[in-house]
Amino acid sequence: MSIVLLGLGCNSKQADTENFNYKVDRFADVEIIRYQVPGFEYLSLRQKKLVYYLSEAALWGRDIIYDQNYRHNLLIRQCLEAIYQHAGISRQGEDWQAFEIYLKRLWVANGIHHHYSSDKFAPGFSKEFIVKALKAVPADKLPCLPLGQQTPDQNQAQTPEHTESQAQLASQNKQLADELAARLLPLLFDAGLDAKRVNQAQGEDLVLSSACNFYRDVTQKEAEAFYEALNNPDDTSPVSYGLNSRLVKEEGQLREKIWKIGGLYSTALENIVHWLELAKEVAENDRQKDIIQSLIDYYHSGDLKTFDQYSILWVQDLQSQVDFVNGFIESYGDPLGIKGSWEAIVNFKNEEASKRTQIISDNAQWFEDHAPINDAFRKKQVKGVSAKVITNAIMAGDAYPTTAIGINLPNANWIRRDYGSKSVTIENITEAYFKSSQGSGFNEEFMWSNAEIEASARYGFVTGNLHTDLHECLGHGSGQLLPGVDPNALRSYGSVMEEARADLFALYFLADPKLVELGLVPDAEAYKAEYYEYMMNGLLSQLTRIEPGGQIEESHMRNRALIARWLLDRGSRDKVMELKKRHNKTYLLINDYEALRQLTGQLLAEVQRIKSEGDYPAAQTMVENYAVQVDPQLHQEILDRYAKLNLSPYKGFVNPIYKPVYNNNNEIVDITVHYDENYVEQHLRYSKDYAALPLEN
Repeated sequence: MSIVLLGLGCNSKQADTENFNYKVDRFADVEIIRYQVPGFEYLSLRQKKLVYYLSEAALWGRDIIYDQNYRHNLLIRQCLEAIYQHAGISRQGEDWQAFEIYLKRLWVANGIHHHYSSDKFAPGFSKEFIVKALKAVPADKLPCLPLGQQTPDQNQAQTPEHTESQAQLASQNKQLADELAARLLPLLFDAGLDAKRVNQAQGEDLVLSSACNFYRDVTQKEAEAFYEALNNPDDTSPVSYGLNSRLVKEEGQLREKIWKIGGLYSTALENIVHWLELAKEVAENDRQKDIIQSLIDYYHSGDLKTFDQYSILWVQDLQSQVDFVNGFIESYGDPLGIKGSWEAIVNFKNEEASKRTQIISDNAQWFEDHAPINDAFRKKQVKGVSAKVITNAIMAGDAYPTTAIGINLPNANWIRRDYGSKSVTIENITEAYFKSSQGSGFNEEFMWSNAEIEASARYGFVTGNLHTDLHECLGHGSGQLLPGVDPNALRSYGSVMEEARADLFALYFLADPKLVELGLVPDAEAYKAEYYEYMMNGLLSQLTRIEPGGQIEESHMRNRALIARWLLDRGSRDKVMELKKRHNKTYLLINDYEALRQLTGQLLAEVQRIKSEGDYPAAQTMVENYAVQVDPQLHQEILDRYAKLNLSPYKGFVNPIYKPVYNNNNEIVDITVHYDENYVEQHLRYSKDYAALPLEN
């Protein structure tokens, strides 16, 4: 489970004097930035090798997330990259500029659907441009169509030495380009074809109307029935059914195609395992070696019980400084919240910053005991809660190029209950967000007064990171399901309610005097900075991420809207907080922070009840009433105000490059980190060096 950065504005912190160029590129609604990896140079050679090998294992999963997001993404990406690199056409004019932006957006989203809204991108270039551009690419640079769709002469077209004449080569080139154009044009230009990667609209078949590649010829009703039949309410340690498979209907029968070596995504997983084998040999300790071996075993077998064994070993490893996430993990990309998108990060512990998360971990039972929830939903004994602040070394799959700022895993409720969870706050990523956003004018435009602006400057960075700590370390790990409740009982609303539960836990305790007592915040006023920024984002500023006429779709955005709107609604009678107009602009005004905190506790109690009891109708009512609809007038106002700031509502990242240094005996004597690759160079290199899958799977 992960938390995404609220981050349309910026919190303040004392400026770092290091001369580092964070900003890389900007296009459409995205700014691309770099992040530093401070402390890497102080790792031992063994640890550096471990980071390097794990990073290579991470990058080899890139094609998987493209294919998971949409079955035609790999074909589209390869065609567009071939045009970008090899088309002998003019690179001037509106068509080319629009094409370049489209390709960059595709890289951000790992496909042709927006990474947040999941709406299909609208090309700004013409059909004629694509047809012309494909014909201008040499045949040996164009991708092969999948078997069964190739022309008889296609292979010869890709090996010009076998052709009899330039005329024949030109003819074959035209034929292949025409066939590729025929495939691409409807995929790119038909707005109604596969319009949403993840559809969450109430009343629609969420599976049939979603373009993600987790189901084939299967309806929502069939998919839900298939997995409900596998669930045994008496099983106290159920596997996460469906997590690592595609559900398909063949000859009228439903069956799963497993993502494993020898199954779907085999070639990518084989390369991942190759680098995991190397990583295993430089593991920091025997436990970490066993963890890596368990993951290797899982990729070979596809057995979800093995994945649970891996997760248990992983969550119990508190000694290793270098750590990683690698696998089919988060289920936000599935409209039913079952299938795991492939993702990976590699990191190492920030020892100094982790002192605050250690304090939180040490007091986990106190927080659980004092949570404002029904005793029946409370954990009587909190086990294995660990938290740390990490330095991110590489991001891949669904965690790249946009990423979370915090992670709490594993997701299986019974493992969290019996063995605990591991939480991280990724502070070098929050640093990059902050430093690239300095002086934006965002807070001055959207905050009510200087009091809120000054509170953000004084406390914002501290309370923002602490919110992430509490959300990940305690929020996701708090509470428990009642016996016999299906972990997937909330179905398509499960992700929203789980994120709301974790955020509410964090918000409630941010205002608790216990945090001052523990030295986690400087004084009893600090929490107000995070309260204001969170509520302002949920009510107003996150609307900048939605196209005019749209609804709120993404789970984290729905979560924030749900919380802020519910609190506004319940607090309106006493004007606990309110939206006020000034100079024809709408602002948030919080009049009573303590009363707001109490309302936050009430909402937490209800959300925990819904989660613990698996109350689907209540979850549906709460989400649909508070988290989906957008006021069109307010929306347009916010968009107009934001446009004047000339900012990008989303940020993506460029990864650093790790280069081994060899001696004369071809032995690695060092690993160096470099930050000189730009956004386009990185993605073209990744497509060349980590191409692992056929065009359609």
